[in-house]
Amino acid sequence: MTEFVLMPNISGFDISYRGKRIIHHSETAPCIKIGRAELDVSSHGGFHDIKNNMIWQTPLPFVRLDENRIHLSANAEHTAGITLTLLDSHIKIDCTIQDANHFTISLAAEHDEQVWGCGEQFSHLNLRGRQYPLWVAEPGVGRDPNGKYADRMKHIPGAAGNYWTTYYPQPTYLSSRYYALHLPVSSYSIFDFSAPERHTLECCEIPEKIELFGSETFTGLVSELSERFGRQPQLPDWAIEGAIIGLKDGGSSFQRLDHIRAAGVVVTGLWCEDWAGIRQTDFGRRLFWDWRVNEARFPDLENQISNLRDSGVHFLAYINPYLAVDGTLFPEASTKGYLVKHPETGGPYITDFGGFECGHIDLTHPDAMHWVADELIGGEMLDIGISGWMADFAEYLPVDAILHNGQDAALAHNQWPVLWATTNKRAVESRGKTGQAMFFMRSGFTGIGAYCPLLWAGDQSVDFSRHDGIETTIRAALSSGLIGNAYHHSDIAGYTSLFGNTRSTCLQKRWAELAAFTPVMRTHEGNRPDENLQIDSSEDLLAHFAHMTRIHARLAPYIRALCETAEATGLPLQRPLFLHYPDDPVARAIETQYLFGPDLLVAPVLRENTFNWDLYLPEGQNWIHLWSGKNYPGGGWITIDAPFGAPPVFYPVGSRHSDMFEAVRFETLEPTHRVDKH
Repeated sequence: MTEFVLMPNISGFDISYRGKRIIHHSETAPCIKIGRAELDVSSHGGFHDIKNNMIWQTPLPFVRLDENRIHLSANAEHTAGITLTLLDSHIKIDCTIQDANHFTISLAAEHDEQVWGCGEQFSHLNLRGRQYPLWVAEPGVGRDPNGKYADRMKHIPGAAGNYWTTYYPQPTYLSSRYYALHLPVSSYSIFDFSAPERHTLECCEIPEKIELFGSETFTGLVSELSERFGRQPQLPDWAIEGAIIGLKDGGSSFQRLDHIRAAGVVVTGLWCEDWAGIRQTDFGRRLFWDWRVNEARFPDLENQISNLRDSGVHFLAYINPYLAVDGTLFPEASTKGYLVKHPETGGPYITDFGGFECGHIDLTHPDAMHWVADELIGGEMLDIGISGWMADFAEYLPVDAILHNGQDAALAHNQWPVLWATTNKRAVESRGKTGQAMFFMRSGFTGIGAYCPLLWAGDQSVDFSRHDGIETTIRAALSSGLIGNAYHHSDIAGYTSLFGNTRSTCLQKRWAELAAFTPVMRTHEGNRPDENLQIDSSEDLLAHFAHMTRIHARLAPYIRALCETAEATGLPLQRPLFLHYPDDPVARAIETQYLFGPDLLVAPVLRENTFNWDLYLPEGQNWIHLWSGKNYPGGGWITIDAPFGAPPVFYPVGSRHSDMFEAVRFETLEPTHRVDKH
């Protein structure tokens, strides 16, 4: 039975879904426009300047109703138009207008409605009041037009971001009216939530349908979406029971790791992204994109990996879907026809990645995908004992590229991260390593959750800046989690170091504290390792980091329980407060606190050299401060002491995990309020 109700009105109709008015149409305010547009995309690598040039567009004001069908046309004779058919949980769309390739629909909104989703968003969790172009891209730096990077980034072609730019967009939103909507398209789209009385969605293709989801609870809505888009397998034990240490010192990384472990750091992974080699560029220390062990940098790596495993540490590496033209694999891939082709030369499409050139592996070519999954990831990585890797990039497909399957690259562009995730998943499955080996990605699109077991937030700046730094990782985790991605984490202390901006001691410590209360703790040395503080740069930093890894390790049983819940229900591990406190209006507005599962409330310190922190405790119960054991009533703001090593974390009175949380309290570190001098 359909969940829709169609109600005629004087000059049109209303459509309700589960009792909520979704579409209002009248002859003077038609709900749908159809047109033809040409997409003009100017690309600088993974940065894209997009113009949607409308050739023609016409509204469809005239209506003819036929039971559960609605015929919309531009004229009273209904010679051509759109037919909407109301089915169980979606609206089927049939278009008979010749040459149409652009679709716009207006949806009914309420003035106080809040909206979330649209993939992984870094600047805002609540999307209301803004419009969101949806296109897989590098987010850029200087996303705040008034921020400290904005003026400098303007002079670097294509490198400046904006509040909407993201590695992982998705044409899906959730409403505070307890419904969600998804457009199953892959084209460039714009979701506009800026008008008080309507949401306007447009896309550069005619969708086959509009999907709707409804529930009486936000948790139920998120569960429905995760079921629709795919749920990840549980994370391996080793990924959640300690820290993954990122080092890129070649063979010397093993000796550094010994020192780090001797300091009491709980280590379960060593991540050497430089396993295939290093390339120095103007941007910093980059990797050599040729996916084989660099024997000069890592002699006898297979035995080294085996020895590490004997000591309880797994080895992780790095790969992306590009091949350096000066590497050993590029000629092989080119000869076999495994690379995306240039429309003018017919040869491999070559892109400058910032000081070096690469070809794009054609993921629409079945043999190319198999080659990467079986020979590169399988043979060069999994077969020598590598347990995990960063599956990086996938945002750079040019829209004029020629693909093996003949698909328009402008429509394939947003799908590329999902094809890349599919390739990596096939490699894991081919070796029977599902749930044991783990890869993580920054890019995504609709359906990524069915293939990628873990997201990471990408290349944050090494600072506390509002739109580029540490706090963007919280919004990224919460927004992506709402559309079905259970697991998220970030590079501890950030990655991008530009214009003399380097990590401070305070940032290093506060980011480690945040990471301890996420599914996975992983460090990264950043793009300029020699200029930035690392976890082992001082005994003080190392002691603090060791303390936070012990806390994370103590929470492993709780994290495992959350993983089991995620597998069964799709609920993410990091959750916005409103997911469990939907009737608390203050909780709905908070974007930089989160629930780690239902039983931990985390309010990370997000300012330099700040040791008292204001936070909100949701109404309806009392809360216990994790470090002091003091009881606080919910429903109000408090100011809490927050020395290094004791970030603001609370749990509800009566939690079934209280014994575990009390044990965490005894993982003490001498409280410090040392003012950072770096």
